[in-house]
Amino acid sequence: MATRTQPNILVCFTDQQRADTIAALGNPVIRTPALDRLCASGVAFTNAFSPSPVCISARCSMIHGQYPWHTGCYENTRMPTDGRETYMAALTTAGYRTHGIGKCHFSPDPLALRGFETREVQEEIVRDPASDDYLRFLHERGFRHVADPHGIRGEMYYVPQPSQAPAELHPTHWVGDRAVAFLRDQAGQQRPWCLFASFIHPHPPFAVPNPWHKLYRAPLMPLPNVPPDSEALLTYINRLQSRYKYRDQGTDRNLLRCLKAYYYASISFVDAQIGRILATLEATGQLDRTVILFTSDHGELLGDYNAFGKRSMHDACARIPMLLSWPGRLAGGQVCNAPVSLVDVAPTLCAAAGTRIGSHALDGLDLASIAEGTARREAVFAQHAVIPPVAGARDLHDHPESRAALSTYMAVSRDWKYVYSATDHREFLFDRRSDPAETRNRAGLGLCREPLQALRAALVEELRAAGETGGLQPDGSWREFPRLALSPDPDAHLLVQDHPWADTRIPGYTNP
Repeated sequence: MATRTQPNILVCFTDQQRADTIAALGNPVIRTPALDRLCASGVAFTNAFSPSPVCISARCSMIHGQYPWHTGCYENTRMPTDGRETYMAALTTAGYRTHGIGKCHFSPDPLALRGFETREVQEEIVRDPASDDYLRFLHERGFRHVADPHGIRGEMYYVPQPSQAPAELHPTHWVGDRAVAFLRDQAGQQRPWCLFASFIHPHPPFAVPNPWHKLYRAPLMPLPNVPPDSEALLTYINRLQSRYKYRDQGTDRNLLRCLKAYYYASISFVDAQIGRILATLEATGQLDRTVILFTSDHGELLGDYNAFGKRSMHDACARIPMLLSWPGRLAGGQVCNAPVSLVDVAPTLCAAAGTRIGSHALDGLDLASIAEGTARREAVFAQHAVIPPVAGARDLHDHPESRAALSTYMAVSRDWKYVYSATDHREFLFDRRSDPAETRNRAGLGLCREPLQALRAALVEELRAAGETGGLQPDGSWREFPRLALSPDPDAHLLVQDHPWADTRIPGYTNP
């Protein structure tokens, strides 16, 4: 049974936020006073990585504390349904009042609790608006006509756009409102609580409300990181993703700067909600006994390497923000450059609550122990398996060799990053000390053979221990699979993401 001596736990979570989007950590353009406050009160982990840079797989690894080769979730596919515990379930069992607000992206049941006692639901693609708390809220306030509440997807996925709802009805503000209400309700209660406040933004489309859409002006924004040999630094999934998200038919620098302006505005609007949440904790006397974790599932290429989206092992996608404030244990204003991962979230929160997950072994470590130097590791890892645009492709994840043929793997330490793309049969090695922007692949350079072999061996050992050997030869080398290439048809596989409940018919103009 939990007691009042145990800390409250707040997790603020964003979707698709790059690690380089916090002012206090070196971004000279963006404004993030609330996140800056967390940097000042806690530890900033500057080498934090996603274990699989895509929404569902990353979240699955986070809540279970396991890499994809243990969860069996490598993409936006099914999370395990075998009864294994989540950190929320462990905290609930330990007596915590657990509540989730916003995007959880649970699969196969998007409305599942997965260990939360209660949830307030806000998801991206919803089949039935009656099942989504935010949509009901929006419709009750006269905005039933809005067919794309989180921004117009599909053809406008990467077209900056003002929100069709005012700031006070925006999905980001709704998460802030509900989090504030929960915290006020918990003030004075005997049970400690764990709140997961999860924002859909800055996931594209970048649809921010007035006047936030003019917080940053496009001509003043920096251009993306596009090295001279960018094409050689991309993999099949990067090219496929830019294709199906309508971003491989030419480059417009003005659009790129406008995209960054709206992306940054989306983050600043989230930051404002986190500021409201912190102010509520302070006003209700709960701040000094609350462990606060801020992080994201993955980043966004945002035009770097002339590519867009997630599903990349480049830092723009795979490296994530991670801030931990732990009153009474961690001194504020610290920066920790040890490699950490979303798999560390579950053991960290369970350690804070004085409990543990009992159903399975965890791959993660307690972040506080890493910051204190009492827990050490040399590298963290990742795997993502692309779903090719063919019928029945999602089932390929159930077959080890087929999954391996579609996988990209990563091992990353403080100083080096190793990536292997099975779809291209190519290795990449980046020197994180002299080339932090990842502009040159050193995998073919004999002078860098030692770090390449060391990280490759560490990754292979991790995969073998987990039985994830479909892509390995008996000697530990990579098995070669047929290389994948894009269709020559530039319109092949373009994305359509219309909400099934939205009525877009126009009498006399659309087909019945």
